[in-house]
Amino acid sequence: MIILIMLLALYIAFLQRQLRNINRQLDKRLTEHTRQPIRLELLSRELNALAININKCLKAEENLRLKGIQEEKNFKELIANISHDLRTPLTAIKGYQQLMKNGDLSADQLKKLHTAQKHADELGRLIEHFFEYSYLLNAEPELNIKRINLTNLVAECLAASVTTLEEHNLTVRLEETPTVFVLADKEMVTRIIQNLIRNCVQHSNGDIKVSLLATNKAILSFKNPMKNTSVIDINRLFDRFYTGDKARSNSTGLGLSIVRLLAEQMGGSTAAFLQDGFLEIRVELPL
Repeated sequence: MIILIMLLALYIAFLQRQLRNINRQLDKRLTEHTRQPIRLELLSRELNALAININKCLKAEENLRLKGIQEEKNFKELIANISHDLRTPLTAIKGYQQLMKNGDLSADQLKKLHTAQKHADELGRLIEHFFEYSYLLNAEPELNIKRINLTNLVAECLAASVTTLEEHNLTVRLEETPTVFVLADKEMVTRIIQNLIRNCVQHSNGDIKVSLLATNKAILSFKNPMKNTSVIDINRLFDRFYTGDKARSNSTGLGLSIVRLLAEQMGGSTAAFLQDGFLEIRVELPL
């Protein structure tokens, strides 16, 4: 009986040792990102079968990961090609529209031409979004990090957008706060602010509130009321091609994706909040 108990204890100790070994190898794969298969020091039919199945699962997961990377690469190339291919015919359309405008047209024909030009310009802006997004995805960012007066830059961008805001009967209230400086790329920050303004123009159901705050990072906030908050999935706002309102045909759903991409390239982050009918988009940048 004593011998049997000792043999059973040894067998249990053997199993525990093998399980610890498997756990160590799995932990190493996670922490060191290795691709080594699971190996056992001693053979056991059950543990050997377990190790084989674990290795099969790990191999299948690795194949899915590599397939996902390749599909993502193909998708980026597709976006770049589409945006480039759409530019050429649009340029031709605008050229012929300009020729028609310079011709002898009646007042009714000029009105219709103006409408066509307006839609062509909107299409051009959408294509530029595609082009910008595909460029940012595929290009290695060359950052020109400098000390920037973020408060002044926000005010300048808002002032440049006054005409567009007035066309949509929107006003902006920029909260007065101490001047905030950031270490960032001025061109990238400008594009972030412009995209946030454009997002508000497209989706705001009232006046826009803009604020700046300096904590351990600089926080830029755009807050606006929404007519129907139930159509918004707050967790998907920064996903590419996501548009909360499917009825809107003048949005690619890339604006906030570009904001997140630019912010992360400068060491920042983005967040979205929905409360009491107001949507708030925050961008954090290094002070």
